[in-house]
Amino acid sequence: MKKNLRDMRPVYVVGIGLHRYQRLSETPYVTLGLTAVREALADAALEWRSVESAYTGTVLIGMAASRPMLRHLGATGIPMAQVENASASGSTAFRQACIDVASGLTDVSIAVGVDKPGPFAMAPGKTRMRDLVGSRLVPFTHFALLAQEYMTRYGVSAEQIGVVAVKNHRNGANNPYAQRQKAKTLEEVMAGPAISGSLTRLQCCPIGEGAAAVIVASDDAIAQLGIDRKRAVRVIASVTKTEQIYRGAKNFDAELTRETVEDAYREAGIGPGDLDLMELHDAFTIEELLYVEAMGLCAPGKAAGAIAAGEFDIGGRCAVSASGGLLAMGHPIGPTGAGQIAEITRQLRGEAGVRQQPNAKTGLAHMVGVGAVCVAHILQKQA
Repeated sequence: MKKNLRDMRPVYVVGIGLHRYQRLSETPYVTLGLTAVREALADAALEWRSVESAYTGTVLIGMAASRPMLRHLGATGIPMAQVENASASGSTAFRQACIDVASGLTDVSIAVGVDKPGPFAMAPGKTRMRDLVGSRLVPFTHFALLAQEYMTRYGVSAEQIGVVAVKNHRNGANNPYAQRQKAKTLEEVMAGPAISGSLTRLQCCPIGEGAAAVIVASDDAIAQLGIDRKRAVRVIASVTKTEQIYRGAKNFDAELTRETVEDAYREAGIGPGDLDLMELHDAFTIEELLYVEAMGLCAPGKAAGAIAAGEFDIGGRCAVSASGGLLAMGHPIGPTGAGQIAEITRQLRGEAGVRQQPNAKTGLAHMVGVGAVCVAHILQKQA
């Protein structure tokens, strides 16, 4: 019989750390990653020797990224592995760390995400199998077409979609780890430059560099290592799926999201109405509308109205992308999913400062990656 995370040992996030997401710089990836790891260790009040396995989510750095980085903390002989799963790499590294602890293979594991912009090759381009599109439809045009279809179907304006960027840049302006830290008006968002269709530059996420680290631990480790249990946040669901054939569906990412998150709800024993906050894959503004609808936060075609009414603001019924999301926090790829976990943990601890969602108890992290793959995690504050 298939098991899920809730059938195994409880897993808790006990330490989080980040290096600010930023434009490409001369900073070595080792410095980016170690900054995040050391912050996570300090946050958990742990020494490196207590960590029993490590997973590094990275897409652009290249082979064998973990050992040259983590050896500076001490050569302890622990198992390490690189995880590449497109935009969901950091999310997948976190899931692997959770599985280690839940299964009893380890009591303390770390997921690190780190990346720097650079040239990369997409494996699907090496299949030597032609399709109708090839390389002619780049991501921003794909989502511009989805935005146009959404506007036509539901009578939504380009400005109503642009409000997503206004909200998320406002949140990012209060996040010291965000790449974009300036609030933007709707006029500034819509002013351009135009990228594709109705999408402007500020409606597309920046690709930069940065790092995020998350330490997970078992009940035994919390007790034996003197970890502060009051700041430990439980992982109550971890689900990853790949796309299927969706009859009649125009957007496979939305359908895949729907399936994955529905499985996560079942695993956690909750519904969309129980979520207090969510970090989702908003690489383009239209994605936030499509995904909150797919996840059941509102009916199809109603997301733009819900955003305009403040329902997804900090202080609203479910804070969506309180970090600033990919649009303002940034999308350095490898770290992004792990950074979402860090934000949700900070919120559930009540440590998010001016970005704090009041009385937050349950949060969801969602990432989609080329493939297509989708990873969803649900975290919950313990009484």
